[in-house]
Amino acid sequence: MNKIVVLAQKAGLDGFLLALIGMIGLAYVWPYPGMKTSPVPLNEIATYGVSVVFFFYGLRLSPEKLKAGLTNWRLHAMIHISTFVFFPLIALACRPLFGGSENEMLWLSIFFLTTLPSTVSSAVVMVSIAHGNIPAAIFNASISSLLGVFITPLWMGLVLDTASGHFDLMGVVGKLSLQVVLPVGLGLLLNKSWGDFAERNKKKIRYFDQSTILLIVYTSFCESFGEHLFSGFEIKDIVLLGIGMLVLFFLIFLMLRFFSRLLHFSREDEITAVFCGSKKSLIQGAVMSKVLFSGASYAGVILLPIMLYHALQLIAASVLAQRMARKNAEIAEAR
Repeated sequence: MNKIVVLAQKAGLDGFLLALIGMIGLAYVWPYPGMKTSPVPLNEIATYGVSVVFFFYGLRLSPEKLKAGLTNWRLHAMIHISTFVFFPLIALACRPLFGGSENEMLWLSIFFLTTLPSTVSSAVVMVSIAHGNIPAAIFNASISSLLGVFITPLWMGLVLDTASGHFDLMGVVGKLSLQVVLPVGLGLLLNKSWGDFAERNKKKIRYFDQSTILLIVYTSFCESFGEHLFSGFEIKDIVLLGIGMLVLFFLIFLMLRFFSRLLHFSREDEITAVFCGSKKSLIQGAVMSKVLFSGASYAGVILLPIMLYHALQLIAASVLAQRMARKNAEIAEAR
């Protein structure tokens, strides 16, 4: 049994991923508590929880670590171009493949995924495992989250404006700034006084982060299941979507490796580029879906691709990071 657990952890599977699946199952069998008609304001609780999550994120974000990664501008530029340009352009290029009203919603959810910022913790962990440039990873993953507050709504505004004829860009950016940027800024200001406390309690803080994401996922899927929006989906559709997410991950990964070598990056910088530039943030996806698609019954459909991508990127990145670590060990021995 222990061997199975160890293998699962090495593959990137953990209790949180299982809990995500469990929340979807709970929303399917008992959607009422998470719907707008429920007397328990779970959506509001999740909204406040998000601000607390980003406050603790800012509290643990050391200004010294950010300064350490400032100088390597070519690496930073490539990571953010990959995150906010390559990804969305690939989704736009694939749009003709999604004909029909039902497929249009699926494409919108995939496009939403491609506009999201990079994840922070897992990107840094993978870079650390593979022996990459850790200060640059911390810098890029952190800045990506803040850039996403402005860039993701800009991309989504292009699509949603066309579809609905109206998109309140400034309103969305304002809400995200209040929910994300303001708490992060407040945490940064208090880093000197309370940063050590946050670092000592990072395990408990991580549990709070994960609980907030689980609550957002539950409430999002409650509305979708309550409105029977998944009735048109079959198992094969989910499998094909998962395969598509893996193809997207490896396509970006290989593109980043190609450009890293074209620009003669060091091995450490190449590792940082491929892991920071190929990942997408589930927590930012959950937060932004609440703002961009506030009150929409299809929020669960919107979150489906990012949940699949999140799980599959962890598995694929874990395998690749460990392979790179072994390669580094072989290079070190050869010297």
